[in-house]
Amino acid sequence: MDILTRISQRYDHMRPAEQKVADLIRKDLKFASRCAIQQLAKKAGVSHASITRLAKTLACDDVRDLKLQLAQVAAVGERFHNEQHIEQQDMPEVYQSIQDILQVNRGLITKDKCITAAELILAANHCLIFGVGGGSTIFAQECQHRLFRLDVKSNAYSDPMLMRMTAASIDANDLLICLSLSGKSPDVLEAANIAKEYGGKVVAICPEGELSALADVHLPITTQEMDFIYMPSASRYVLLAAIDMLASEVAFKNQRKSREKLRRIKLQLDEHRGCASRTPLGD
Repeated sequence: MDILTRISQRYDHMRPAEQKVADLIRKDLKFASRCAIQQLAKKAGVSHASITRLAKTLACDDVRDLKLQLAQVAAVGERFHNEQHIEQQDMPEVYQSIQDILQVNRGLITKDKCITAAELILAANHCLIFGVGGGSTIFAQECQHRLFRLDVKSNAYSDPMLMRMTAASIDANDLLICLSLSGKSPDVLEAANIAKEYGGKVVAICPEGELSALADVHLPITTQEMDFIYMPSASRYVLLAAIDMLASEVAFKNQRKSREKLRRIKLQLDEHRGCASRTPLGD
């Protein structure tokens, strides 16, 4: 449990002097995490001993541990600690934020890189697609849904243990597609390293970093977060766009098989739904 949550839960059971320090911490976390203990005691109007007692109340090892934990939560950023003073965004702002991040990424993925990645996909016996978390898990599934329609044998995995197991089962004829909005997912990185050990190729869609350096082909993306924390991250649309670019290139390079697979899928969907031919493929 993080230190701010512990302060909230135990506040009513603190001594008055401890509550003064707790109030100061919640009001100015940046100051509390960076200042000397003497400064913290002076600004809160309490003794050094009160801060020592607060550390014990919050189940910290000592005052130094208290400061360390404050620094850890402060690193998250003030926008998550303090009340938001930004006005609620209008609905058109949702569309605008998506357009803005797509514009930032426009041109980052070159045609040559996309072609090379598509060629690796088409040459592979089997494509494994890895992504974890609230965004990349869904997009790993989306990537699989796009590829199986194009006659590409693929499976998506998001469970870290299954990722390690399947990565250990591949050989030089298989391909791993790694998706990460941060480029720093330890589970994806470890699985990619395992795949490389057994001769597998890696295509990574992620920002620059350790994962991109490991990949045989890197399709770069960049993300940016707004100060208004209540709006879902628009950066996930960048990952979707990259998948669309890659799948489109695979479809184009494999036109004969792609066209036949797509025709059969569309035929069965239209018969099942009993609707017009211009409805989206896959619903």
